[in-house]
Amino acid sequence: MSEGEIIVEEFKKEVSKKNKILKEVKSISLILLVVLTFRSVIAEPFRIPSGSMIPTLMIGDFILVNKLSYGVKVPFTDINLFGLDSDPIYLFGKSDPKRGDVIVFKFPRDRSINYIKRVVAVPGDTIEVKDKILYVNDKPQEMVETEGKKYLEEMDDKFKAYNFSFLKAKTGMAEHILQYDKDSFYSTDFAKITIGPNEFFVMGDNRDYSSDSRFWGTVPRENIKGKALFVWFSLIFPFGEYPFKFRPFRIGTVIN
Repeated sequence: MSEGEIIVEEFKKEVSKKNKILKEVKSISLILLVVLTFRSVIAEPFRIPSGSMIPTLMIGDFILVNKLSYGVKVPFTDINLFGLDSDPIYLFGKSDPKRGDVIVFKFPRDRSINYIKRVVAVPGDTIEVKDKILYVNDKPQEMVETEGKKYLEEMDDKFKAYNFSFLKAKTGMAEHILQYDKDSFYSTDFAKITIGPNEFFVMGDNRDYSSDSRFWGTVPRENIKGKALFVWFSLIFPFGEYPFKFRPFRIGTVIN
């Protein structure tokens, strides 16, 4: 084989190698685009970092959020990344959360942070809290005290020293458990207000240990990312504030 033929062969091999790499890059890019689009429009995983929704959600729960719950969005219009923040644009099917929905939303005071709480009042509702009892449209929330041993066993050790009471509650159509600290001396009253258009009042199920609408106001409709569906994993990593804990029995828990 002549020197020229060798050069041609080497060139062909180099082109073939580059084409192969380009093909792999295109395949990976397509997969990444599909995954990101899925997360942007259909469903997105989140991890629970705090105890504000105990006993419904435990610290370390990994949950899946349905981003189609309140309408189909244009992909990547609801983002907060590298300083770029935008509101969702809906293609069709836009609807509002209902009382009782557990939602993930951009924190109104810092939209780069995601919060999760339960919707307790929707636009047009009046709401107030008196002696720790929630009143919506002048009606007290339905609550019945219940045994809480299993919830105490599941929660993190730092909370087990508290004198909690557990109540079966109904918010809208959602039946769930609320948690109160019997020894809490903090004032939790909230003067009556009427919820404005496109605003939602949210609270944590761990009522005495939740930073929510009682303290920082309502959640604008455009901040809402989706509705929490279920727990797909539950693990506290063995570093940081909390000790290692793995809760396999929580996998598949539906969020009511």
